Amino acid sequence: MGFKLIWNIILLWVQENNVTSGNEIFLLGFQVSQNCRIFLFFLLLVIYCGTLCGNLLIIALVSISKNLHTPMYFFISQLSISDILLPTDIVPYMFYIVLNNGGTITFIGCMAQLYFFCTAEGYECLLLTVMSYDRYVAICNPLHYVSIMTSSICVNLVIVFWFLNFFIAFIDTILMSRLKFCGLNIIDHFFCDVVPLLDIACSDLFPLKLHQYLQSILLLIIPSIIIVLSYGNIVRVVLQIQSNIGRQKAFSTCSSHLTVVSIFYLTLFSVYVLPTSEETSEITKVISLFYTVFTPLINPIIYSFRNKDIKKAVQETIQKYLRSDDFI
Repeated sequence: MGFKLIWNIILLWVQENNVTSGNEIFLLGFQVSQNCRIFLFFLLLVIYCGTLCGNLLIIALVSISKNLHTPMYFFISQLSISDILLPTDIVPYMFYIVLNNGGTITFIGCMAQLYFFCTAEGYECLLLTVMSYDRYVAICNPLHYVSIMTSSICVNLVIVFWFLNFFIAFIDTILMSRLKFCGLNIIDHFFCDVVPLLDIACSDLFPLKLHQYLQSILLLIIPSIIIVLSYGNIVRVVLQIQSNIGRQKAFSTCSSHLTVVSIFYLTLFSVYVLPTSEETSEITKVISLFYTVFTPLINPIIYSFRNKDIKKAVQETIQKYLRSDDFI
């Protein structure tokens, strides 16, 4: 109910305060040959279906398997929710853009896509940070893990993260909707992202730039510092373990998350922090395609391939289903 109210306020604000709201924005997408477009369409379709199936499977397993009712798997299931929201916001309309070598989107539709994108990305930044802290407590302070990472604290953190990012994305969308856009409203991208929208804006960008600066501190800089400190302490503690088997077991509990964090933050920093130019616009689109489309597919694969608990949960679920069929 609260989310619906926020979105209705955004729509009213856009419609009443921006003369551009009635215009359309043209997304160039990937300007390639017809054969490449057909190949890209089917590739995206397979990836999107695999993303939905893989993340829904993890959510279902964490919900029904008692062995996975732990803070780590609770956060993994929340990551799967974010990995469903992000491509669902972008991929369906990208099908149309790919097949038609570009496509128009209304200004309100563009703001809607931007809002959900900012919400999902910001939520994943904070979620990966608390997952790093969870691994730090589990390895560096195991005796107090149960008392620190309680179920109520985990649920409250997730609720705070969602509402915080609803609010931040709300401010992003309001500030973006007040901008005046010049020229032909053509964006050299496959979705309404902040950077390409700023490239066609011709009004004062200071309020939005200030908000983005503060937002980057909250969602990128501080989380990055926490993640580095957490894994720095994890490495220090693990290296003090005398047994090789003990060290391998400790590293294996956080290697999957460290891989996911590295992929996510490297791609995010390369797009939004490192300077770009017109010559690198195609590279930027490829990197954006990676973290908006490919990463949500890779995450459940990384967490399931090397995770004995998830493999065991899958086997138990299948055996339980087969036994129920035999009984019937």
